Amino acid sequence: MPHDLEPNVPSMPEVLLQHGVVVLFLWAFVVQAGVPAPAVPMLLGAGVLSGSGQMHLALAVAAAMAATLGADVVWYALGRSHGARVLGTLCRFSLDPDSFIRDAKERFVAHRLRYIVLAKFLPGLNPLAAGLAGVVPIRLERFLLYAAAGALLWAGAWITLGYLFSNAIGLVVSRAARLGMPLAVVVAAVLIAYLVFKYARRQRFLRHLRKARITAVELKRRLDAGDHLVIVDLRMALDIETAPYGIPGAYRIAPETLQHPHHLIPPDSEVVFYCAEPREATSARMALRLASNGFKNIHPLSGGLEDWRGFALEPLVPAAALSGEESDTTHSRNAQ
Repeated sequence: MPHDLEPNVPSMPEVLLQHGVVVLFLWAFVVQAGVPAPAVPMLLGAGVLSGSGQMHLALAVAAAMAATLGADVVWYALGRSHGARVLGTLCRFSLDPDSFIRDAKERFVAHRLRYIVLAKFLPGLNPLAAGLAGVVPIRLERFLLYAAAGALLWAGAWITLGYLFSNAIGLVVSRAARLGMPLAVVVAAVLIAYLVFKYARRQRFLRHLRKARITAVELKRRLDAGDHLVIVDLRMALDIETAPYGIPGAYRIAPETLQHPHHLIPPDSEVVFYCAEPREATSARMALRLASNGFKNIHPLSGGLEDWRGFALEPLVPAAALSGEESDTTHSRNAQ
C-alpha cells in the first residue's frame, strides 16, 4: 500500500491540492476536448493524492472519466451537426496541421470503434476520433459504449499508476526540483528549437500553397474553355463515404501511390489536385512531391471539393472507392 507523503513534497500542482476533484474534472475535460495541455501529470498527481489519503481514488477516476465522456459527446454532436468541416478547427492546435486530420482519418478507417478507445491515449486526437464518429456516423449508443470504456481505461490507468507508485513519483519530482533552473533551461531550449523548425517548415509549405492554388471558378472557366487538365481526387474512402460525389472526370488516386508519379501522370500534364483536408493540406503536399519529380504545372484546388459544390458534381459509390494499384487508373464513375 502507498504510504503517506510529507506535506511539503512539491509533487502536486498547488491548484490540485486546493480544489481536488473539481480541478481534475475541468482539466480532463479541456485536454480531451482538444486544448494542448498535458493531462498525464494531473492524473498521476490525483493518484498520488489518493495514495496519501488526500483524495478518494474512485471519485478521482469517476471525475476524469465523466469529463472525458462529456468532451466526447460534445465533439460527436459537432460532427453530426456540422460534418467534417468542424474538424478543421483542431488544426489550429496541432504542431503539424497539414497531416493531422488525414492521419487521424487513416487510423479511424483502420480501427473504427477501437480507435475511439485508443485515441484517449494519443495527445490531441481524442476530439478528432469523437468528431469522426459523429460524421460517419456511428450510432450514438455504440459510440457511448466505446467512449465510456476508453475514458475508464485512460483515467483509471494513469490515476491508478500514480496511486500505486505515489512514493516513487514524489521522490522523482523532489529530486527533479533540486535541479531547478538548469533543467528548465535545457528543456525550454529543446522545445524552442523544435517549434522553430516546425514553424519554418510550415511557412515553406504555405508559400508554395499560395503560389500554386487554383480557385473553383478558375477551374470551371478553364474546363469550359476546353483546356486539358488532369484532375485528381485525393480523398480517402472515409471522405467519399461521407460525401459520395466528386468533380466529373476526376481520377481517384491514393496519395501513397504517388511516390513515383511518372507511372500514373505524364510529366507534361497540368494537374489539379483536390482533397477534403483543411487548407488543401494533402493536395499541397502532393503538389510539392510532383514538383520535386519534375512536374511544372500542379495546382491544389482552393477550398477543395467544398468550394466546387456550386458546380456540376458526379455521384460516386462509396463502396467502390479503391486504393493501391486498383485506384491508379480508376476514374470517378457516375453511380447512376
